[in-house]
Amino acid sequence: MTDKKPEVQGGIPEDALKRLSQSEDSSGKRGLFTSDLSVNEFLLVKEAGFHPRGLVFGSSIYHIGLQGRSWKQSQELANLTQAMYTARELAMARMEAEAEVLGADGVVGVRLDIKFYDWGEHSAEFIAIGTAVSADEAGNWKQPNGKPFTSDLSGQDFWTLIQSGYAPVGLVMGTCVYHVAHRGFMQAAMQAGQTTELTNYTQALYEARELAMTRMQQEAQELNAEGIVGVQLSEKSHMWGSHVIEYLAVGTAVRPLRENHTIPQPQMIISLDA
Repeated sequence: MTDKKPEVQGGIPEDALKRLSQSEDSSGKRGLFTSDLSVNEFLLVKEAGFHPRGLVFGSSIYHIGLQGRSWKQSQELANLTQAMYTARELAMARMEAEAEVLGADGVVGVRLDIKFYDWGEHSAEFIAIGTAVSADEAGNWKQPNGKPFTSDLSGQDFWTLIQSGYAPVGLVMGTCVYHVAHRGFMQAAMQAGQTTELTNYTQALYEARELAMTRMQQEAQELNAEGIVGVQLSEKSHMWGSHVIEYLAVGTAVRPLRENHTIPQPQMIISLDA
């Protein structure tokens, strides 16, 4: 799999621009905003020093081709891996573009989803959606490339992160589509009724997860992040059947707000009860 970001073609739809324009009036004052944050998340994002600008969205309908595989060999299906990665990146880039239209510093509560439709065999819609926010006080909150930061943290976790002296840099991800070899007839027969590890399955799934995790970490390193929080590792077979699995690792890369920052230690509570 290559690490090259896909080139985004096609602008923001006219209806989306009309919707986004409602977030500011002609004088530049804050207008109507939309958000998928819950009430508690909204209040905590405000408490963290940010205000919502609007719900931002990106989509990519991608045709996922076929790739040959060996029935007896566990291996990554590199073409499928690249397709799943590129489609998500296109959706993310279009979501970021909507946030830039709003002049936002970042996008919080990002969700990535996949939808399959009956009218498109081997096609899927990749969706990225979140709430664009702007900081109340001036500061450099954006990614090193000048784009708004992205984060899948909840409003509560976002508030906690800011209070701890850290800032989100970007939503980072790694993916791996992997074919898990079938057991041969003789192997299956010999293991029937036994309590034993299926080492070929163990090693295949171990390697697939590691590839996804490593690629996620590489994205964080490119953003000069100190670490990744809120990591989620999911697995799905999508349309490929039980022996082909995609592992997707997603998390929020973070950096300290100050170079000499240390996480404040909680105060110790001493009981006076005898």
